[in-house]
Amino acid sequence: MILSLDQRQKLDPSDDQLFYDYPRFVTHVDDGFIAQLTGLYEKLLGPGNRVLDLMGSWVSHLPDYRFQEVVGHGMNAAELAKNPRLDRYFVQNLNVAPKLPLADQSFDAVLIAVSVQYLQYPEAVFAEIQRVLAPGGVCVVSFSNRMFYQKAIAAWRDSSDEEHLQLVKRYFQQTPGFAPPEVIAQRSTQPHLLQIFGIGTRDPFYAVFAHRT
Repeated sequence: MILSLDQRQKLDPSDDQLFYDYPRFVTHVDDGFIAQLTGLYEKLLGPGNRVLDLMGSWVSHLPDYRFQEVVGHGMNAAELAKNPRLDRYFVQNLNVAPKLPLADQSFDAVLIAVSVQYLQYPEAVFAEIQRVLAPGGVCVVSFSNRMFYQKAIAAWRDSSDEEHLQLVKRYFQQTPGFAPPEVIAQRSTQPHLLQIFGIGTRDPFYAVFAHRT
């Protein structure tokens, strides 16, 4: 296993569904981050792709492509219902039920934007991602330095940005069926405490992506 029991713990152990019950129509990252993420999607995705926006919300930051289908997943139905890019969506707590209600090899891309820090059982979720990806399909995990501190796992709360990159790489590396992951890092020079609370001039941009073999 990648994480110990202690590393999976959250400061707020209450039901995640209660925390996400109220919709939050915010982006959590700045315009610079969003532009870089959309640019990365433009390079890795293509028109006609089948896309799964995992752990998503009311915006998906996708390029202006005509996709075959975009399926959304998240923790708040009102947020997902407002997302204009989604053809359909479902609500599911992956920390309780990591098994995705989706067919094998049914997507060309799986995207996790600024949410990976909340996964308590990433081994199970990344195995599911590999299962639903078609051969050659890509999984893109992006994040900055912000988080709901009380809901992030200890392994993330107690680590630096560089350690976050290494952790997400391990999620891919220890899941059979993924090619070696690639990393993009546009780091911030702001002090770490200011980064956590989004105080500063620009959010750093981090992404780790890998293709299914």
